[in-house]
Amino acid sequence: MIAYLSAMLILGCIYALMALGLNLHYGYTGLVNFGHVAFFAIGAYTSALVTTALGLPIPMGFALALLAAGIAAYPLGLVSLRLRTDYLAIVTLGFSEVIRAILVNEAWLTRGTHGISNIPRPFSQLPTGANELAYLGLMSGLLVIIYLAIERLGRAPFGRTLRAIRENEEAAVSLGKTIANFKMRSFMIGAAIAGLAGAAYAHYINYVVPDQFIPLVTFYIWVAMILGGAGSNKGVVLGTLLLLVFLEGTRFVKDFVPLFTDVQLAALRFMVVGVALILLMLYRPQGIWGRKEI
Repeated sequence: MIAYLSAMLILGCIYALMALGLNLHYGYTGLVNFGHVAFFAIGAYTSALVTTALGLPIPMGFALALLAAGIAAYPLGLVSLRLRTDYLAIVTLGFSEVIRAILVNEAWLTRGTHGISNIPRPFSQLPTGANELAYLGLMSGLLVIIYLAIERLGRAPFGRTLRAIRENEEAAVSLGKTIANFKMRSFMIGAAIAGLAGAAYAHYINYVVPDQFIPLVTFYIWVAMILGGAGSNKGVVLGTLLLLVFLEGTRFVKDFVPLFTDVQLAALRFMVVGVALILLMLYRPQGIWGRKEI
């Protein structure tokens, strides 16, 4: 039971990191990114490749994953950040599918659908149980560091400018702000955080395959962010943990209500998530911990 709870908390920290990156995009800057999972995948594969094929140490894998995802956001930002919100959403969604197609088809590098296995995990030399707790400590520490960094960024002039862009782009331009520059920096930082989360995921699961990086992952991160409150880092972390508890908790429903098959239960979970989102938008559109003006 302790091992299961540790695993859930570790995954919760990883997905919360990813959600914090998306919150910087949308909650702070108003960028609608439907391809966030692409940066998660880039980080996961980058760290997996450099630690297995090149034999570099795991901390180097984490650092290169963060760097690679941030750099990958630059050319995408150049061509898409000037687009209107709905077009940006389509471009980023397409980008995530392009990345997944590359992972499937460039087998010489990514091993295609077979994926990359035997990815080293930190603290693997520790006894079973202790290594899980050590990894949980590492992920909790990373989450706190990134959370505090974004909070500080949000209170700085950079963060206030991002919020101004989100609220009224024309007004921000009239004040002499270089909108494209601020959007680009926000986009790259959020992507880099998702890349870091991807590296943490790859080293925890020990293998990566393209099917782990489908658009559904982005959808769940969006749900977590909206549930907790876009623009609120506390809310985003809370929303991620609540969503994870719901998704994992409902796996055991069929043990008590054997009327549902696995397929029916999966469909029912989607329906419940959809109804919850509708109710949230009707009665608390700012999310659980979000501010009302957002």
